[in-house]
Amino acid sequence: MDLFSAAVLGVVQGLTEFLPVSSSGHLILARAFFGWDPGRFGIPFDAACHVGTLLAVLAYFRADVAQLITAAPGALSGRDGEWERLGRLIIVGTIPVVIAGGLFGDQIEAQIRTPLVVAINLVIGGVGLIWVERIGRQTRDANSLGYGEALAIGIAQAAALAPGLSRSGSTLMVSMFQGLRRDTAARFVFLMSLPAVFAVAIKETYELSKVGMDGVPMTLMAVGLIVSAVVGYVTVKYFLRYLAGHSLAGFAFYRFALAAVTFGWLLMRQG
Repeated sequence: MDLFSAAVLGVVQGLTEFLPVSSSGHLILARAFFGWDPGRFGIPFDAACHVGTLLAVLAYFRADVAQLITAAPGALSGRDGEWERLGRLIIVGTIPVVIAGGLFGDQIEAQIRTPLVVAINLVIGGVGLIWVERIGRQTRDANSLGYGEALAIGIAQAAALAPGLSRSGSTLMVSMFQGLRRDTAARFVFLMSLPAVFAVAIKETYELSKVGMDGVPMTLMAVGLIVSAVVGYVTVKYFLRYLAGHSLAGFAFYRFALAAVTFGWLLMRQG
């Protein structure tokens, strides 16, 4: 049963890390709905799953990542160029989540990772997706972004530390509000997510070093890492294709449905 649970949580992480539906919210709800032991699927398992999704993005965008690494010295020195400028935009967009995570990360972990908070944020994010689909012009490419616009996308990424909002959902919404096409926006926000996902993996690995590995089932961690990596890669690939010609409204309605189920589950528990 533990291996099955690990595989399910790996699938949930791989799918929802990139879809605009909130990976942290889904993991919280999955554990709550099914009563899975957070001690058995805690920090070590979360770290493994985040490493899996990080590997998925690195594998899919390997050519882009190689270009960004090559252009890094020029980006830091202010050199002009497509990849140098993109690197600077990613740096600017990463600043808010670094600050927010450093200042409020522990409070978020301790106080608001609850099913009720997730349900409320699912509704808020769903309304935002429908709203931006109606008003977004969707005519721009990412290379036309200014640094202030990249900072705004970064603030949305920082806000998505709250479970249920979704990193990809929040950043896509702000990108599309600024006129980016869905597919172009998704490519930019996925690349911009790399430092944040890497930081999460490092943080959880550090936390793991403090609590130790005694009693941690390595098989469960391996299953979580592999499943989340494979599912994450497939999700990124087909989600980008989907966005080229489809609305995000379907994900908004899914969020509403999941929020309704969560509210109902909470009421039943109180009854």
